[in-house]
Amino acid sequence: MSSDIDKGEPPVGPAEGRQGETKTFAGGLPAITSTMRHVLDQAGIVRGIQALMQANQPDGFDCPGCAWPDPEHRTAFEFCENGAKAIASEATSRRAGPELFERYSVDELLRQSDMWLNECGRLTHPLILRPGESHYTALTWDDALAHIGQTLRELAHPDEAIFYTSGRTSNEAAFLYQLFVRCFGTNNLPDCSNMCHESSGTGLGEAIGIGKGTVTLQDFEKADLIWVVGQNPGTNHPRMLTALQGAVRSGARIVSINPLREAGLVGFRHPQRPLEVLGSTTALSSDYVQVRINGDVALMKAVMKEMLTIDADPAQEGRIDRAFIADRTTGFEAFRADLEAESMPELLQACGVREDVVATLARQCLTSRRMILCWAMGLTQHENGVANVQSAVNLLLLGGHFGRPGAGACPVRGHSNVQGDRTMGIWEKPPDAFLDRLEAHYGFSAPRAHGVDAVAAIEAMHVGAAKVFFAMGGNFLSAAPDTHRTAAALQRCELTVSVATKLNRGHLITGRTAIILPCRARTERDLQPGGEQFVTVENSMGFVHASRGRFEPADPTLRSEPHIVAGLAAATLGTDGPIDWASLGQDYAAIRAGIAACIPGFEDFERRLKGGGFYLPNGPREGHFTTPDGMARFTVHGIPPDPLGDGQLMMMTIRSHDQYNTTVYAPDDRYRGVYGNRRVILMNARDIDAQGLASGQQVDITSHFRGEKRRVHGFTVLPYDVPPRCCATYFPETNPLVPVGQIAHRSRTPASKSIVVTLAPSQAPPATV
Repeated sequence: MSSDIDKGEPPVGPAEGRQGETKTFAGGLPAITSTMRHVLDQAGIVRGIQALMQANQPDGFDCPGCAWPDPEHRTAFEFCENGAKAIASEATSRRAGPELFERYSVDELLRQSDMWLNECGRLTHPLILRPGESHYTALTWDDALAHIGQTLRELAHPDEAIFYTSGRTSNEAAFLYQLFVRCFGTNNLPDCSNMCHESSGTGLGEAIGIGKGTVTLQDFEKADLIWVVGQNPGTNHPRMLTALQGAVRSGARIVSINPLREAGLVGFRHPQRPLEVLGSTTALSSDYVQVRINGDVALMKAVMKEMLTIDADPAQEGRIDRAFIADRTTGFEAFRADLEAESMPELLQACGVREDVVATLARQCLTSRRMILCWAMGLTQHENGVANVQSAVNLLLLGGHFGRPGAGACPVRGHSNVQGDRTMGIWEKPPDAFLDRLEAHYGFSAPRAHGVDAVAAIEAMHVGAAKVFFAMGGNFLSAAPDTHRTAAALQRCELTVSVATKLNRGHLITGRTAIILPCRARTERDLQPGGEQFVTVENSMGFVHASRGRFEPADPTLRSEPHIVAGLAAATLGTDGPIDWASLGQDYAAIRAGIAACIPGFEDFERRLKGGGFYLPNGPREGHFTTPDGMARFTVHGIPPDPLGDGQLMMMTIRSHDQYNTTVYAPDDRYRGVYGNRRVILMNARDIDAQGLASGQQVDITSHFRGEKRRVHGFTVLPYDVPPRCCATYFPETNPLVPVGQIAHRSRTPASKSIVVTLAPSQAPPATV
């Protein structure tokens, strides 16, 4: 019987660690200290500071840490703590060359922690793991690409290959990648959006006509009310705190709605302002509402029901925007009837929020003239993720908060170019109009059948319908749900390929043959025969700008992502077709010319970049909805049923502060006061008592879904400020508990924030490694 390690789980280490004080602010001197410690350890003082000075600058590179936009007036140090860690990790002086893989077998590497794998440093040479062999060995670029190309050509049908993309890929690499894949003959282009913000795109697209946010960074300076829902910017998007601080100082109220009390939503000390570093804290949230996990629809319906009640009373202050509703929306009467039929006590029970708090929120919304509503995966990763997003839109529509300064919807993306990847055509369901333009410009017939998303990709590999899995960045194994099933699916492939900068667990759970293609990082120069190249990205608010690396590559043989894609296309499709792949891989301006010809909004691409970048068209931001009838839509959604039985808890997976997506920098979570151990479960103290447990006790966690059970071992119970019957754990450690079949309706996003679990004392101490 195979071990959990063989099934893709990180190894269980000794149950050490401690719980300290939960912090009440983000940033400040601790952020500076943590940043410099990591920079010194990874890159050294000179190289590290040089890298940070180039981050998010007009003549530098875009930070890979998140998609938060750059302010109009930037400082010389326009980065945050977590961005600095990501940059230092890429700029590290450590190397994972062929000698590392000569020393360690795949089995030996599997028994190391995720942090240890990342600490090995930058990959330098193409590597292959052949059938029956225990070690990766080096091979040439030509041989690696030839092997992949031959395997692809020998497939019975192009749909037997899956081409995954992470959100760090540049616009140029993403566009070229999807062009190759469609020339090959498939739309199997799942990406990380499928697992994160697909519910946002689906919900917004149906309600307002565009699957993107509708605000700019400047709108935060003009807002009078900002809701931050299901989001932890202090860890996941720290530069957002500067915008929230500025909004508070301009008079805005910030309402934070989140099950856990997070330091970055309570207070902020700007680490680049001396007085704040020394102790001056800006209080951010005027109201902090700790909603039950997945109680967001119930809470928003309760607030909106109360808004309608107040609006109907002439003696009360505040009104919904009836003119906007009448002129610009449809579906209001059905929406109002649904709210009137709801029971307020049932809504309050479902969300776990007091009636007086709901009344306060309703009055604030009614008197606001410029409201922004922000959210992240706390809304999207539920079975009702689309309903969550559309409920947020309903709330904004009641106040007419579209097409005016200081107001709108703001889904906050994670990966630095995840939004740009989708704009470039990385999608398993491409619109016909896009494919028509692609065909007309490049002279080939594009496939029209929809491909597989991330969840369907796991199932296709699992049943043998897909035989090749190619990943352009990311760590699909650790990011995907249902780790054991995902591992088994990958192992049933004939070939798995990963384009990567550093070693991760996904390189160790493989198909019969596995290839790693090392690529240049965004911090590094890209010198091609056509001259020094740059790439572009699209931030979370639809602004496109250039990104230029300044360091020499970690190894002279490393190739850029566009160069790798061009080489793969030539090795697979040959050089006699209508597309000159070699030229596109050497001159990115030629790729941008194709983008300009095929994607609306990119006209005159090259010239507009020289002006510093540009916003893409956004109808709702500009005052008109891009739905088929030109109207925004109120939508009706029921309260999600309470799935908990006796003794069960609702678990959500979260990210620690010393973590970037699946990359773990340290076993700590400073803001939450957790040190030295990531295998923890954060619980309400009353639930700990009710379960007959004690703080520090080791438990096994079992998830329950449609009669299926999944289990992880050796987690430490820690008391935390979280609502009753709710708990939180870190991913990827608890991704094995997330059922591959538990997905959001219509968007098919894994419901990683709504996992029903039970706990039991661990039967034996976890094995040490």
